[in-house]
Amino acid sequence: MPKMKTNSGAKKRFKLTGTGKIKRKHAYHNHILTKKTKKQKRNLAYFTLVDKSDEKRIKKLICA
Repeated sequence: MPKMKTNSGAKKRFKLTGTGKIKRKHAYHNHILTKKTKKQKRNLAYFTLVDKSDEKRIKKLICA
């Protein structure tokens, strides 16, 4: 049986932390930034963790 392939889209979007959690970037920080407040843009710039309910599904994609 062949090896499982890592999902190319997922490997670009997600990173594993040292404790096994998954980091992701926020959406809405790419364009049409003039109407967003400084505070909103600043908070969108930081990484956040993937929700626990989605972790198992994403781990399958990136840890193949």
